[in-house]
Amino acid sequence: MGKTIIEKILSAHSGKDLVVGDFAVCDVDFCFGQDGTSSIIIDRIKEMGIKKLANANKFCMVIDHSSPSPSMGVSRIHKKMRDFANEFKLNLYDIGCGVCHEIVPAGGNVLPGDLVIGADSHTCTYGAIGVASTGVGSTDLAITLASGKNWFRVPETIKIEISGKFAKGVYAKDLILYIIGDLGANGATYKAVEFSGSTIDNLTLDGRFTISNMVVEMGAKCAFFPVDKKVLSWIKKRNTKRKPRIYKPDSDAKYCKRLKYNASKITPQIAKPHTVDNVVPIREAKGIKIDEAFIGTCTNGRLEDLKIAANILKGKKVNRGVKFIIAPASSEIYLEAVKLGLIEIFIKAGVAVVTPGCGPCVGTHMGILADKEVAISTANRNFKGRMGNPNAFIYLASPAAVAVAGIKGEIIDPRRFINK
Repeated sequence: MGKTIIEKILSAHSGKDLVVGDFAVCDVDFCFGQDGTSSIIIDRIKEMGIKKLANANKFCMVIDHSSPSPSMGVSRIHKKMRDFANEFKLNLYDIGCGVCHEIVPAGGNVLPGDLVIGADSHTCTYGAIGVASTGVGSTDLAITLASGKNWFRVPETIKIEISGKFAKGVYAKDLILYIIGDLGANGATYKAVEFSGSTIDNLTLDGRFTISNMVVEMGAKCAFFPVDKKVLSWIKKRNTKRKPRIYKPDSDAKYCKRLKYNASKITPQIAKPHTVDNVVPIREAKGIKIDEAFIGTCTNGRLEDLKIAANILKGKKVNRGVKFIIAPASSEIYLEAVKLGLIEIFIKAGVAVVTPGCGPCVGTHMGILADKEVAISTANRNFKGRMGNPNAFIYLASPAAVAVAGIKGEIIDPRRFINK
């Protein structure tokens, strides 16, 4: 019987012929923690009395959720991470480097065919470049750091084929919001997802990262995109020490579900409070006043997203009643945006461009909402309290929709404001 991609990767990393439902201990190629989870990882390593880490050269920590530190408590955690990194000679991406799900792959740490775990739920992002990656708890991560291995159950796979061309003003974010709205928050629980089709083939890497990042919002463990010339060219610039292992599904692979979508029929989408699957066409939210607009995060803080926003904001002014915040996903992206003149456009428009990191998205600092305030964000979650206040309201949309709302002061269909 043919195999899916996840069956092949887990088989290769366990040395066993695995199928759906099997449990196995597998070698892990890379793992990491961020400043919201690394403290517990460090505690577990200390509790186990570990003096030498099996995965020391296949592990990193990232200070991104509260970067730079907004409080004494967080500063203590950051110092704890720095001290641990110095003790074990570990790679640490310190304040200002950016969001883990941008800098881990862009830093050349992972390659197609790798098995990767991270102490962060959106580790599934790396499926955009053919990596089997998933989030785990801090204790599980510590076990991998100590042993180089972890246990896995082989998930079933959903095959999603997408054809058609995006209409003007429709982006990868709209597509994944539409799919999540269709399947629901539990529609792919403990499943792998394989994306294919002409729409996927034509997507940029930035667009693929956006979609892969959000599969966990429908319950999926991981996602896979084709490892094509775009992927190989992207990783060649970042890692020449190892060769990628390209896995493709067999023609007779067994899927628990096959779905097809026509991208040309999808309009701009928005997820309404307080769940990610509460998705409607953005026209149904037209006229809702906003207090804050935020572009950034591990979903939509990449250069393509900043370009989309800049094209809309150029020569315009942010609405007087709106706090508009942009956080580039990494220092590398920030520098490129400076070279392209994007940051100047944002600042002249009245946008606050902040340190690369997660801050506003997770509600740690740099944009916490007040009671009853409404935000439109490019983030991946809109649960109560997500942006720091359980009494606020968060809408999720594309960078284009956020940029237009920031100018108009209300949610509006962005299509007529876009030249394409």
